[in-house]
Amino acid sequence: MKTAAVMNETLPMTHPRWLDVLELTKPRIALMVLFTVGIGALLGSQGALDVAQLLHVLVGVAFVAAGASALNQWLERHTDALMRRTENRPLPAGRLSSAEVLSFGIACSVIGLGYMLILLTHWLAAVVTLVTLLSYVFVYTPLKKQTTLNTLIGAVPGALPPVIGWTAMTGSLDLAALVLFLIVFIWQVPHFLAIAWIYRADYARAGLKMLPGLDEDGAATSRQMMQYTLALIPISLLPVLLGNASLMYGFGAAGLGLFFLRWVWAFALAPTDGKARKVLHASLIYLPSVLALLLLERWIRFMMAQT
Repeated sequence: MKTAAVMNETLPMTHPRWLDVLELTKPRIALMVLFTVGIGALLGSQGALDVAQLLHVLVGVAFVAAGASALNQWLERHTDALMRRTENRPLPAGRLSSAEVLSFGIACSVIGLGYMLILLTHWLAAVVTLVTLLSYVFVYTPLKKQTTLNTLIGAVPGALPPVIGWTAMTGSLDLAALVLFLIVFIWQVPHFLAIAWIYRADYARAGLKMLPGLDEDGAATSRQMMQYTLALIPISLLPVLLGNASLMYGFGAAGLGLFFLRWVWAFALAPTDGKARKVLHASLIYLPSVLALLLLERWIRFMMAQT
């Protein structure tokens, strides 16, 4: 395999540079992060929405998310070069240098955190954002080479964005914020195991410790998917028990949980790439839908309070 330096000399530099910089930010993941931050902020708002604070937390997190993605790619530049799904990223492909990616990652992270500390009313949101950044870059990323538990550990920073939004509006951590965290945390396990199953050969080639790479018949992977999806259903109903949502949300969340479980069960019966993709697609329907139901509840309650 060619080194990045050799590739940099031989690869025609026809790819627009701004697209390479944009790719460093992992736009699709960044949009999902910002969506959950926004949901957390909207759910945490007391009374009328503070639009300025919402915009400030979204801008700050956007910078930090971009920085975290760049730093992640800088740390994984050698393993990325070994995987087909990542070998054409700007750094392993040689279109950007290691120094450029590292500098971009640090600069975006510092700018985002500084922005939040200066412009957010509640500094706790910046602290949670810093914890998210550090745990993603310096805990989860290195552990991908060490243990299959990396999926569970990586779910922690993945579940913190709605908490960031919540704390930006409330300045506190409470049971409602914990429930948001738990829903996103538990959801991530079947979601990422589906991805890891689809790309298990790629991950194994790069020496990354993913459960599907060590699970030839898919039994352990499907068991983990089932356990966490089953746990997700009662966890998603906690807002009803806490009095933060009505039975309308409860029935909707339960129905979405059963919909998600149906595809996880199908994978368990026949672990194939096609079934794993169905689980992945179902997961991408489930989470936004449950969060949207919570947001609908929040809006209905706000409107009722105005009458």
